[in-house]
Amino acid sequence: MTAALGGCGLGGDSKDVTLKLVAADYGDSAANSSEKYWGKLVEEYEAEHPGVQIDVSVYSWNDVDRKVKELVEAGKAPDMAQIGAYADYADKKLLYRADDLLSITSQAGFASQLAKAGQVNGVQYGMPFAASTRLLFYNKTLFEDAGLTPPTTWDELAADAAALKADGVKYPYALPLGSEEAQAETMQWLLSGGGGYTDGYGIYGIDSPENVDTFTWLKDDLVGKGLTGPVAPGELNRADAFAAFAKGDVGMLNGHPSLMKMAAKKGVKFGMVPMPGVDGESEATMGVADWMTAFKQNGHAEEVGDFLDFVYAEKNVLDFSREYDLLPVTTAASATMSEAEQDADLKPFLDELPLSELYPVGKTSWAEVSAAVKKRIGQAVSSAGTPSAVLSQLQTTAASAASAE
Repeated sequence: MTAALGGCGLGGDSKDVTLKLVAADYGDSAANSSEKYWGKLVEEYEAEHPGVQIDVSVYSWNDVDRKVKELVEAGKAPDMAQIGAYADYADKKLLYRADDLLSITSQAGFASQLAKAGQVNGVQYGMPFAASTRLLFYNKTLFEDAGLTPPTTWDELAADAAALKADGVKYPYALPLGSEEAQAETMQWLLSGGGGYTDGYGIYGIDSPENVDTFTWLKDDLVGKGLTGPVAPGELNRADAFAAFAKGDVGMLNGHPSLMKMAAKKGVKFGMVPMPGVDGESEATMGVADWMTAFKQNGHAEEVGDFLDFVYAEKNVLDFSREYDLLPVTTAASATMSEAEQDADLKPFLDELPLSELYPVGKTSWAEVSAAVKKRIGQAVSSAGTPSAVLSQLQTTAASAASAE
């Protein structure tokens, strides 16, 4: 889907500027498409800035990154692109630095871990646009029927899953390690086991002892005992797991804020708790951010910066976050949402944001590593695979990709 928003063309004044923005669609229907959000925002901005027009094209998440890549390769880079990654473009020197564009107030207003995740070699090129964290969702009705309380440790999670299986629950714990978003479920579990994709120095350590222990536990204590449902984890995608939860077929799974609305629409009573860890609540959770980037090809740094200052004004950040059940990327908007009654449902996710760790998106190698995880990680918990061997293969891929950075 694509739609053009904003002004229809340049006027006679040579000082008029048209900025092109390619953006992702966060809506799940025409009624709440991102076209409407940008249309309203652009209308307000252009009314205050008659010499600047904003031409916005909105694409689905299935297409937006590819579309921007095609435009850049054709020498027709947009002025701004709101997409899923930025490091490759930064590495090729195609992007403005954030401090070339934003006011000091705007740049300083980003949540610190999001701003840091937008850096390459200590310089911020990726401006966070939307964020989310993960919590463990559980079906309250199924838990009450089985006399269970939500887990705080891995062993409790396995025990709860066993009880749910005994009650005939189709997916006691849904473990989506299919190709759609396996990198997310993987990272959530790695963090809960005290590991992660990288070590404290930002070096890949996918086959670390902690990570091997985590996937060995998953294979032996969940998958091997038939507690993850009828579909092999390597073949289960996140969207299908979410749909199954909304149908009442899942006891527990990791989810982000959009699952709340899906489940509520179907009448599923759910609760949310922090991800369990080995000996208690996980000390870290996974955060995800999408990025605003600005390409240097067409110039217009002053106009781009002024528009982005408007985009990141607290009112606009709140409007976007509330429309799409996402977390705000600025500290001011986060503070407002934390205290607002209308945002009470999002508060558990907001509370997790300061504890969250993001994908290593500042590495140009991450795209290749993420793709390899999506393709192979399901084998680590299959009867034919071994965690140590699969994680070792992924580490080899990561080390090779990192050496080429």
